[in-house]
Amino acid sequence: MNATLLIELRTEELPPKSLKSLSEAFADGVLSALKAQQFAAADSVCTPFATPRRLALTVTRVAARQPDRVLEKKGPAVVGALDADGQPTKALEGFMRAAGVTVEQLEKTADGKGEYFVARREKKGEELAVHLAEIVAQALKKLPIAKVMRWGDSEHQFVRPVHGLILLHGDTVVPGEVLGLRSDRRTVGHRFLSSGEIVVDTPADYVAKLAAGKVIASFAERRASIAARLDAVADKLAARLNPADGLLDEVTSLVEWPAVYVGQFEAEYLDVPQECLILTMQQNQKYFPLLDAAGKLLNKFLIVSNMAVDDPGNIVSGNERVVRPRLSDARFFYDQDRKNGFATRIVDLGAVVYHHKLGSLGDRAQRLGRIARGIAEKLHADGNLAERAALFAKIDLLSDMVGEFPELQGIMGRYYLLHEGGLPVVADAIEQHYRPRFAGDALPAGPIACAAALADKLDALVGFFGIGQPPTGDKDPFGLRRAALGVLRILMETPLPLDLGELIGEASDTLGKQGVVIDAVDEPVLTFILDRLRGMLRDAGHSVDVVESVLAQRPTRVDLVPARLAAVRQFLALPEAAALAAANKRIGNILKKAADPSPEPVADLLVEDAEKALFQRVRLIDPLLKAHVAKEEYAEALNILAAVRADVDRFFEEVMVNVDQPALRGNRLGLLKVLLAQLNAVADISRLAL
Repeated sequence: MNATLLIELRTEELPPKSLKSLSEAFADGVLSALKAQQFAAADSVCTPFATPRRLALTVTRVAARQPDRVLEKKGPAVVGALDADGQPTKALEGFMRAAGVTVEQLEKTADGKGEYFVARREKKGEELAVHLAEIVAQALKKLPIAKVMRWGDSEHQFVRPVHGLILLHGDTVVPGEVLGLRSDRRTVGHRFLSSGEIVVDTPADYVAKLAAGKVIASFAERRASIAARLDAVADKLAARLNPADGLLDEVTSLVEWPAVYVGQFEAEYLDVPQECLILTMQQNQKYFPLLDAAGKLLNKFLIVSNMAVDDPGNIVSGNERVVRPRLSDARFFYDQDRKNGFATRIVDLGAVVYHHKLGSLGDRAQRLGRIARGIAEKLHADGNLAERAALFAKIDLLSDMVGEFPELQGIMGRYYLLHEGGLPVVADAIEQHYRPRFAGDALPAGPIACAAALADKLDALVGFFGIGQPPTGDKDPFGLRRAALGVLRILMETPLPLDLGELIGEASDTLGKQGVVIDAVDEPVLTFILDRLRGMLRDAGHSVDVVESVLAQRPTRVDLVPARLAAVRQFLALPEAAALAAANKRIGNILKKAADPSPEPVADLLVEDAEKALFQRVRLIDPLLKAHVAKEEYAEALNILAAVRADVDRFFEEVMVNVDQPALRGNRLGLLKVLLAQLNAVADISRLAL
């Protein structure tokens, strides 16, 4: 019999930040196991449910019994499995014991590697009850749980103590035990708004029965309900919400029957930078701050409560009472930091170790200032302003506010410098030098901010590579992958006409001038950044061969990479593209094998008409090609190469390159070397899949 299966594990309050991932992993684990053991059909649908006090799921089309099936086990190769008399060797005997078969039951089969024995035996299907509890237990063991706990005098372990287990197939309870709990069909509703146990007759009743018990079982539905209520209340107040998807997920994990109420605080707190107030409300209290149409914080906030009541006065006043001390703390930190001064605290950075091999934060600030000045001057911007921004960029790390809320680093530096009369362009650069902090984040705006941001990232990359601390595997404690992606985005998307190789070299020189001992890492750092670029471009939808053709040249002008990619894509549409790509590869192979040096070709050593024609063609297009490349007209440069095809084809048909005469051979190799450079002027077209 096929029926829907319901599984629910009822617990104490689960970790809110991981509830969604736990639910999804639990559903995936159970469904995979049911399919692997042929209880669930290929088109069975698994629906996860998750509330603060339960992980649950339903799976459609689950069989009460597995089908009978033939189990196949691969054995040893026939060669070596039998002795000279044709009797089984010990290896084959061991296989037969493990497979539970006799020699007469063995079969022979073959694959590309040779003939081998195989044991096949029929296995009768078993009842769901035989396997379900173990399937659930194994799925729970595989959940992404950082730390488990024991409870009472039990030896069982889970992320939270467990209190109930439902294993319901159709209208039948599947007997089994998981984490010391025997299965049944009972659950409970909301902790306060529901009373007594809820009996689930069939999986189809589950959602409705919980709803009657004031629980929205579906995480997605509960989240959507909260989002709609928040929007509706904000609209009624002519306000808008501060974007906070992470907070919405977290709040969804904290409530089972959500209600939204409005709280407020004294307007005097609005004198504190709104980023501080928003962060303390969201992070500490899980409130949703409200903004006006201009994006300015209002002295009102929304509370998502787990209690839907007719008179929420006590809930609202209680939350208002709790938030005031938090806002007072923020105001205190802000006032104290301004009293302590900002710019004058740069000397205090010298007392803070950045890394024992890379010096103090003060040392680093000096390096950032020098690097940023050089970058700004390359961009024809004010080097003094860039140096000042980079020097001051890390001072707010010493502030009380950033000590309490590290997420505000850079933001508070901007406020504190402006408070002391600093230039807005410098203050903005301090805030923006961390950008982009994550995928999709805004980039620093303007040359001063870009210079400070690039300096920060390049110094980290060169410094940690230089002391032998590059990322390894999935470990990247210093965020160097993020730094590399930030460098690429700033250079490519702004765009900035800067040479990445030169920037890396200048960052290395700056460390050296400060007396920091580092390895020679310019090439490894460039390779590391280009590897990140490779991934970026593939994620953006560029084909692998086009990306490889451009990156094979190790481009250091990252801002020109998009134009090169576009030109190569246009080149692919030319009828000559395939032949030229093949010729490029052929020429490269010839030159690799050549023992002789390849001098510049000269007309006096040209003998065959075909090589004379190619020589003339190469000389004709060379200035045009170089002019287009110099003007960054890459599509036009590749179009010029199309005219070479006929001469190249004729050359390879009529001319032997590796002749016995050294002078002729060297001249022809030299001609091919010049041609190869022209063919690769924009990209290595030999890497194109044509």
